[in-house]
Amino acid sequence: MTDASLDPLLALRPWEAPELTSWGRLPMNAVDRRAGAVSLDGDWRFQLLPAPDAPLGEVWSSSYVPGVWTMQGTDDLPRYLNIRMPFAEYPPQVPAANPTGVYERAVDVPAEWAGRRIVLQVGAAESVLLVHVDGRPVGMSKDSHLAAEFDLTPVLRPGERSEMGVPPAEGWGRATLRLTVVKWSDASHIEDQDHWWHGGITRSVLLYARDPLHLADVAVRARRDGDLRVDCRVRDAGGALPEGWYVSGELDGQLLTQDTEFDRSNAEDQRVSDFLGEARLRAAVPDVRTWTAETPELYGLTVRLHRADGTVADTSHHRIGFRDVEISGRDLLVNGERVFIRGVNRHDFHPLTGRTVSYDDMRADLVLLKRFGFNAIRTAHYPNDPSLYDLADELGFYVVDEADIESHDHAHEIADDPRYLGAFVDRVARMVLRDKNHPSVIIWSLGNESDYGANHDAAAGWVRRHDPARRPVQYEGAAKLGWADPDLASDIACPMYAPLQECVAHAMSGTQTKPLIQCEYSHAMGNSNGTLADHWEAIEATPGLQGGFIWEFWDHGILQRVNDGRPAGRGGAGLYDNGVAAPGHRWAYGGDFGESDHDGAFIADGVVFPDRTPKPVMFEHREIAAPVRIECFRHEGIVLGNHQHFRGLDWLSGEWELSLADGGTLTAPAELPDLRPGETAAVPLPFELPEDGGEAWLTLRVTTARDEAWAPRGTVVCLPQVRLRAAEPVRHTPVANRPVEVDEDGLLVHPLLAAAPTLSLWRAPTDNDELGGMAGRWRDWGLDAPTRKVVAVRRDPGRVAVVADLLCPGGTVRHEQVFTAVEGGLLVEESAELPEALDDVARVGSVFETVAGLNLLEWFGQGPWESYPDRGAGAPVGHHGLPVDELFTPYLRPQESGGRHGVRRFTLSAPDATGLAVRLDRPSQVSVTRHRAADLASAAHHDELVPRAGCVVHIDAAHRGLGTASCGPDTFASYLVAAGVHRWSWTLHVL
Repeated sequence: MTDASLDPLLALRPWEAPELTSWGRLPMNAVDRRAGAVSLDGDWRFQLLPAPDAPLGEVWSSSYVPGVWTMQGTDDLPRYLNIRMPFAEYPPQVPAANPTGVYERAVDVPAEWAGRRIVLQVGAAESVLLVHVDGRPVGMSKDSHLAAEFDLTPVLRPGERSEMGVPPAEGWGRATLRLTVVKWSDASHIEDQDHWWHGGITRSVLLYARDPLHLADVAVRARRDGDLRVDCRVRDAGGALPEGWYVSGELDGQLLTQDTEFDRSNAEDQRVSDFLGEARLRAAVPDVRTWTAETPELYGLTVRLHRADGTVADTSHHRIGFRDVEISGRDLLVNGERVFIRGVNRHDFHPLTGRTVSYDDMRADLVLLKRFGFNAIRTAHYPNDPSLYDLADELGFYVVDEADIESHDHAHEIADDPRYLGAFVDRVARMVLRDKNHPSVIIWSLGNESDYGANHDAAAGWVRRHDPARRPVQYEGAAKLGWADPDLASDIACPMYAPLQECVAHAMSGTQTKPLIQCEYSHAMGNSNGTLADHWEAIEATPGLQGGFIWEFWDHGILQRVNDGRPAGRGGAGLYDNGVAAPGHRWAYGGDFGESDHDGAFIADGVVFPDRTPKPVMFEHREIAAPVRIECFRHEGIVLGNHQHFRGLDWLSGEWELSLADGGTLTAPAELPDLRPGETAAVPLPFELPEDGGEAWLTLRVTTARDEAWAPRGTVVCLPQVRLRAAEPVRHTPVANRPVEVDEDGLLVHPLLAAAPTLSLWRAPTDNDELGGMAGRWRDWGLDAPTRKVVAVRRDPGRVAVVADLLCPGGTVRHEQVFTAVEGGLLVEESAELPEALDDVARVGSVFETVAGLNLLEWFGQGPWESYPDRGAGAPVGHHGLPVDELFTPYLRPQESGGRHGVRRFTLSAPDATGLAVRLDRPSQVSVTRHRAADLASAAHHDELVPRAGCVVHIDAAHRGLGTASCGPDTFASYLVAAGVHRWSWTLHVL
């Protein structure tokens, strides 16, 4: 590279100068520049240097842009830390060993661009970007998640030969563009987000040309009453505004009125080298179609800048929505209506390309979220790729747009550090300037986990003065100082993982002054999201609570080759399916790339797997957010309710399904009533219940009635359900003349069991169990490896009673089993007495293993998805069946999974229909997998697991809830497994 003394960009050492946020960078704006732009994406010449002032080598490799070098074969690999910085230096210093990527390519400039402004746009670079053209410095930018634009006109001329010695093609100019990206900088200290650390150019690079007089910005204010205001700013890089120039606009073909003439106040001052003029266009749209997340109505707006002869000098296209956002008292209103925020936090992420995501990837993200009932996104913790906002406008999402600020490791020091004042304001302002015209953006966020100081107040002040729509500002760091304090920078009380009882108490206290919408809640790490339905039951029943954002969308596992430990990279497409990596590969998390300092699987905390396969919690959320619900069952029929805010039920169709425990499933078409939001109506019961048939459940299968932008016709929207009839008690007839066989240890001997049923108090710890401290306590109690001691065995005709003690450091558990021969099988009656010291165990129940060959599980209970006591709303009761190998849920770190709650009966069968059947005395938690709990607990990744030939079956009288204790509240007391006596029974039959 150039000697630092000769290169002003290097001489400034911008990687350790927080006061310097940019140099030579053009102002951010909302003008659309995609039309006519030349893409510079593709392979670039590349070198990775050990430091920004290190000399270039002789050998060049290649790197694909956009992309991160940490995923493209370099020795600088991804690294994950949540809070701690990956180096010891205090802000604003960085380590001397500072990976620096140098990208070069020849750029062809069309001859017809002569006389025009030629602008380079770099979509995003992590974390400091230096720009040179033919060795001449052009500019510098920080902020890893917003675009930087540079005027190349002074250094780029069509028809010149590049410094690389390559002659121009006929009619073209050619120059050498160099982009240097410095990985560590003072900016890294405020980009300390819960994500992988990468380095590179992560979004597209464009080159475009415009007239010297051009649209500098377009600001749209479109209200729900149809009033439209478009403020246009025009800049002339060459001098004063010529006479006769004007702007025009049209909205879906309707011409807009120019409300004001150009402000040409400095037009006569010929010393001005960068003229700025302003004009306003207006329109009143009759019968306006308003925008909401449920009804994302968009209009096409085109703004044109004309020369004096009427020809067009510049054009900007926008898709706009008419809507209002305001806070009234303690309610957040959209178009005057209080709305529930059913949100998720989302990072830009892909398991093959890191931070680089395509348009198709983002659309797939949002389509999936829409299908599972989400209506809001928080762009954690930085402005996302620009296309995401276009898609949110189109598909219908409320967006909390978050600035690229998180100083987690040094939050307190930086919040009031005047050296970082400019960076805070710059990042927040540039986000607002870019995204202000998107109807989906309803709230601005000042960042995340950066304490609270004067720097935040300064940024909030800028937003409130500039935003034409006056959208609310939120910031958790300010809100946590007082949910009701009106003097803080946050207009919304947006706590993080606040206990539900505290939220309800605040809303009921009479002191609430702001909407309470949690910016993060229900942490989705591993087998998690317990009590989600309980949260929403309270939210919907408590004025003042309006929802929140689940943490988070993705498991950020990177596809890794096992043989060499390298990222699979762009060539890994197709090497994963249904959440599972292909043989020879695995999902990598913290520590898997050789780093000694890391935060492990805390990076895997999403509601979808790295390949976007939904986790079971997604089905839970879909039912919680159901637009149409069964309110109750009365003798005169079923009461249905419309739980939307703006839409009727005409876009939905339905089908009734009646599931009988002792029979099959009946179906009938359902005609949904014409209900406005919030209305209810009774519809007749679609079936006459047979006099026998036992337990009966009625499900309304709700699907899309027509193609939607996010779902084809027939896509399931929700499955509300109601029980019509309870189960009859199970009765057994003993058979005294049939022997029951147990071995000398009192363990049942059965031809279909490879391991007899024994007492189980342990589960393979979930991430919540480990990080919440429960797993450590269970190990201390010895629940993972108790010693079984037979106390007594009593044999009677057709009956054997066994008493055994489980000896643990935490206390002795008395376990009794009574095996009784009954008609058709064997009745197993059990009890377990837990001492008071064992006041919170994982489970109490039976575990046994079957012989090989039983590959199909069929059951009546909740399903077909995985469910647990505190996460079961998404699994309707009915008849279900799955191959055993599909029951297991492959959370990135192996742990307890695959359970089904509320199971009444099940069969395990071979292809020839032989096998075993189990009937339970009451609905119970059941799991059937190929892995023992010890197998799962000892494995760090799924490629380490070896499935067993038989099935490992758990039948639990009680199973502890999942909670979210890895980063949030634990499950509720009602879902804990307490000390005392637990009783359960089940019958075993041979098919």
